[in-house]
Amino acid sequence: MQFFDTHAHMYAEAFAEDRIACMERAFAQGIEVVSLPNIDSRSIAPMHEIRSRFPEKTLGMMGLHPGSVKEDFEEELDIVKKELDKGGYHAVGEIGLDLYWDKTFFPQQVEAFVTQINWAKDKNLPIAIHVREAFPELFQIMDEHCDDRLSGVFHCFTGNGDDMIKALAYPNFYLGIGGVVTFKNGGLDKILPGADITRLVLETDAPYLAPVPFRGKRNETSYINLIAEKLAEIMELPIAEIARQTTSNARKLFKLDE
Repeated sequence: MQFFDTHAHMYAEAFAEDRIACMERAFAQGIEVVSLPNIDSRSIAPMHEIRSRFPEKTLGMMGLHPGSVKEDFEEELDIVKKELDKGGYHAVGEIGLDLYWDKTFFPQQVEAFVTQINWAKDKNLPIAIHVREAFPELFQIMDEHCDDRLSGVFHCFTGNGDDMIKALAYPNFYLGIGGVVTFKNGGLDKILPGADITRLVLETDAPYLAPVPFRGKRNETSYINLIAEKLAEIMELPIAEIARQTTSNARKLFKLDE
């Protein structure tokens, strides 16, 4: 079976001591491709470093994370734009809205999100959306700016049933299913049976949100198998079918076969 981890920060400092070993362990366990999202200007170099080490097994995204939107967000966006103009990226991300930690820069988050949506449209790239405690606000922006030129994924989807229905109403979007699906009170086990398997992709969001039985510990991309096993149980499908379909979906998401 081949798996596709659509979102993992394997360049993060959490992997400073064993990054290469973690990547090689993942590939040995059937992870075909790992997609690496950018956060801000500080993560570009380490992301490029891991991409250069595994060019055939990794994809790069370029974007400004909403949690990194501060006073200097315009300077950060300029860096993102210059990187996107260089080419070689497979998505704009991760981008979006986050009202969980700090609402101080919410207007700037909105501006950064809309700006990066427009860049994605211009460059025919999908977007990887981060949304936390901000689904109504994000859907309002999506309703205004989503057209047939926009595609992407709701990364690390943790919304409720209504949020799922709304997210999947955007025809070119997928839900990223990660470690939360294994949490006892995560809630995804209740709503995902109502989703179409052709609209789901797998992700770890490593080093964050490790699946059970590693919850609370460092996550890594090799744990994608545990997420797939739980999704197979929820969807009442063989794990081989989960692997096949979610990998096919991920390839469509990142336009790898075009």
